[in-house]
Amino acid sequence: MSAPSPNTEAAIGGTRRKWTPRITSLWLLVPALGFLAVFFAYPLASIVLRSFDGGASGLTLEHYSTFFTVPVYPRILWQTIEISLLTTILCVLVGYPLAYVMANSSPAVRNVMLLMVMLPFMTSVLVRTYGWMVILRPTGLLNHVAQLFGLPAVELLYNRPGMLIGLVYTMTPYVVLTLYSVMRGIDGRLVAVARSLGASGWSAFWRIYFPLSLPGVAGASLLVFILSSGFYITPRLMGGDRDQLLASIIAYQVDVLLNFEFASAIAVILLAITLVCFGIYARAVGLKQLLTSRT
Repeated sequence: MSAPSPNTEAAIGGTRRKWTPRITSLWLLVPALGFLAVFFAYPLASIVLRSFDGGASGLTLEHYSTFFTVPVYPRILWQTIEISLLTTILCVLVGYPLAYVMANSSPAVRNVMLLMVMLPFMTSVLVRTYGWMVILRPTGLLNHVAQLFGLPAVELLYNRPGMLIGLVYTMTPYVVLTLYSVMRGIDGRLVAVARSLGASGWSAFWRIYFPLSLPGVAGASLLVFILSSGFYITPRLMGGDRDQLLASIIAYQVDVLLNFEFASAIAVILLAITLVCFGIYARAVGLKQLLTSRT
């Protein structure tokens, strides 16, 4: 049997050196994968299994049947989707101009605006919600200013308009930051070229800039819709009894009724809505656009 040639040994050595870093990289992922398995995969699997728990009767679909047969729960489900969509639309309408100005301003103005957008994250959402409740209450600042101008007082607390104000205020920074990261990746020279070829400012914006920013709009909309559909504090404190979301029902089932199985079924339904949104986004835009800041 002949000895291997030097070229063969070099090839084998190169292959070993090539695979060794890959194996080392995979081992580096073990702590992160273990963390996800313990604190994400296991609780999620436990909730899904508990939603089918029928006690002595074994696995059952009774909890899901109860949710869709009792009229109040489908109404709250549709109400959750409706309010989340309204919040998403309003946040995009408010956040898009802010992100556009941030992305196309001088560094000094951009830094000030970025600080103002990030400032709410430095305060508890509960404190911010109570702040809005003080402003919107019947004797609050808003109605006081309205009275100074001779305008009638408005009811903006414990109803849907007040809840939408609180949700839009809470979710708008997510829209601004998502859109800002995408808009910073848009080459401004494209708009300048369109202007030099005779296009007006609005035409260049709608035909060049806006289509390039659409992945950011889609990503921000997905993020806000998912967060809004599972939000609890603001709808619970600022919304009326008829404007509660599914998160409030889950909390009631767990804290008051101790019905963990039915609460798990509602949570799985809420998760299914999230997965459907991800599927629509992946189909229309592509998940790669969600993971990158460049268009």
